[in-house]
Order: sequence, then structure tokens, then C-alpha cells
Amino acid sequence: MSSEAESRFHMMDVSSLTSRPRRAMLRTADGVRVEAVYEPSPGPADAPAIVVAHGFTGSVDRPAVRRAAGVLGRHAPAVVTFSFRGHGGSGGRSTLGDREVQDLAAAVRWARGLGHARVATVGFSMGGSVVLRQAALDRGTDAGPDAVAAVSAPARWYYRGTAPMRRLHWVVTRPAGRLVGRYGLRTRIDARPWDPEPLPPVAAVPLIAPVPLLVVHGDRDAYFPLDHPRALAAAGDAELWLEPGMGHAENAAGEELLDRLGAWLARR
Repeated sequence: MSSEAESRFHMMDVSSLTSRPRRAMLRTADGVRVEAVYEPSPGPADAPAIVVAHGFTGSVDRPAVRRAAGVLGRHAPAVVTFSFRGHGGSGGRSTLGDREVQDLAAAVRWARGLGHARVATVGFSMGGSVVLRQAALDRGTDAGPDAVAAVSAPARWYYRGTAPMRRLHWVVTRPAGRLVGRYGLRTRIDARPWDPEPLPPVAAVPLIAPVPLLVVHGDRDAYFPLDHPRALAAAGDAELWLEPGMGHAENAAGEELLDRLGAWLARR
């Protein structure tokens, strides 16, 4: 086959792959199988594909994740959603944002492998901390994103200043809590402590530039008060949206905000 014919075959093959929804099991760099969904969208063909990273206890099939993907897809040629390790149909156990950077990296590489030269990442809560760290750690590689948005993300680890976060720490650190997580929240949690402690989100932010970064946070977030997004935005070259009346993460992100978020990513 001539090089010209090979090029035409490759273009037809990529077009075939990207014209229909796909569900796949991805393999991370550390060998965990992660479920992922690829959905072609009606957004501009020259905009980046968008990879969505859900919050703790979420999954690819949760209604809030599907809703977010649908609205963001108005501004992208495709949306990739996936379940972090320990969540949904993925393997492994949740490490609360540590090794999850490898799950996100696998999803970004999958989008690129399906023909998308540019890929943006959007993360909610725990997923917000993951998109920040992954953008810093994988900058300049084939897994590095071209734009990043972190919604309802923590700035620092071990925060216990609100009642919801104290309950979350009980779920994560106690054997009884992890049983609640497994059977009540359908989330399998790794009992081992971090070793070493992962790079905090606020320390990751300065390493992301020149990749465009957006930090979004609700002023009624019950988990993380406003000093978290302000610290993130102040740590680097980031745009900050403080959303009046918004609560926490994907469950609180309304259609209007998601539409603005998708438009921001498309412009970048």
C-alpha cells in the first residue's frame, strides 16, 4: 500500500472510530483497568475534546456526570467520561486523588488516540484536585491537557474544617467507614496511607502554566470554603469564578454554569 493510500486509510479509520459512542476498559500505567465512555458531540470540530473527572463516590454512569457531559458536549467534538479506580465498573481501590492521576492520563491518551489533537480536562471535587495535579505532572507529554478547569477542588490535603469533610475522613480512615463506602456508597477505598504524600493541589498550580487554567467554586460549598479556590487562583496564572448560590461539585453545577464552562474551554 502506498503512503498516500495508507494516509487515506488512517483518516477513514479515525473517522469511523470517532463517529460513534464507544465504551472501553482502559489500562493505566500501573495496571488498573478503568471503564471509560467516548461520545461524539455536536460542538465545533476545531475545539478540544473534553475529558470529565468526577468527584469521590461518582462514576461514569451517575446522572450528574452524564448531565455534565451532555452540556459540555455542546462546545466540544467529543466528551470522554470515566470511572476513577475503586468507583463504578473500574478496578482497583480509591486513593482519594493520589494514583487517580494515572486514570486521568489514560483517558486523555485514549482521546488523543481517537484522533483528537487537543484535549481539555474538567474535574469536580476530588476530580478537581486530580486534574490540577495531572496537568502539572504530565505537562509536555502526550497525556498533558491543553486546558484545565477545576470545579469545587480542595487546595490542600487533610482539611477537616467542615462537617461534611469530617464525615468523609471517618469514611476513609476507619474500617467501619470503609465498609460504608464499599456497600453504601459503592466506592472501594484503599486502606493504606499515602506514601509518599502526593503533591498538594495548591503546589501543582504554579507548574501548569502556560496551559490555561480555570478555577470554579460555589459560595455555598459545604465541603471547602472560599479560601480554597482563592488560594488555588493566587498560586498561579488562573482565572477564578466564584459562583453565587452554588453548592458542591457536579451535583450542584447547573446547566448555565456548565454551558459557560464548555464555552471557556472551547475558546482556549
